[in-house]
Amino acid sequence: MDENISLIPVSVKNLTIAYHRKPVLQEIDLECPEGKLIGIVGPNGAGKSTLIKGILGLVPTVSGEVEIYGKPYKTQRKLIGYVPQRESVDWDFPTNAFDVVLMGRYGHIGWFRRPSSLDREIAMNCLEKVGMADFANRQISQLSGGQQQRVFLARALAQDAAIYFMDEPFAGVDAATEKAIISLLNELKTQGKTVLVVHHDLQTVKEYFDWLLMLNVRKVAMGPTEEVFTPENLQTTYGGRLALLKTGEHLTIAGI
Repeated sequence: MDENISLIPVSVKNLTIAYHRKPVLQEIDLECPEGKLIGIVGPNGAGKSTLIKGILGLVPTVSGEVEIYGKPYKTQRKLIGYVPQRESVDWDFPTNAFDVVLMGRYGHIGWFRRPSSLDREIAMNCLEKVGMADFANRQISQLSGGQQQRVFLARALAQDAAIYFMDEPFAGVDAATEKAIISLLNELKTQGKTVLVVHHDLQTVKEYFDWLLMLNVRKVAMGPTEEVFTPENLQTTYGGRLALLKTGEHLTIAGI
């Protein structure tokens, strides 16, 4: 990498986003280290998905700056892979799983050029990685929720990005798909990729992520999971709602 390019994959300064004049994110400052699995946690309405969309320029911002490796996002789009919430996708769109994954190659080949045999080979390899090669010709509307999520992960892999943003990839998937997803995330990390994941299940936070952003409209804490995933930060992040999240034996206020 050029010496003049920042080694910080994602830098956010003073990011504020409001809907109908009501702030949903306020004065967010953060820097994401390279080659980490970074979980983003917080209660409903905390602004987790909005943060990702704000970084990617998908929603208007009131203020703030976003840099990807030291440069504006608009000039660095090829470095980004994005997996949106499954509920936000039109799964009735008439296309098959292979073509969805092949779309991930257009950042490299351009929208007006035909995919090469190499692009098609990469797309199929990505389907194989997520265990969906046998469904390549299946219409996406005919896939289960977990299978649809795997296809979108394969599309992100096909982008061969440096930074991945994933908005609740574990939501509503079966245990086998969840296991496949975390295996894939760890593979990306091994390759030196930076992965930011909006996540809801607090009981798997320590197992899945080495870095954590705790968010509730404002940044509560960010750093190595072992350091910031504390009862105090959980209480600040979730407030009175924290008691509702204590559904398992592995998460308590006294000692996580």
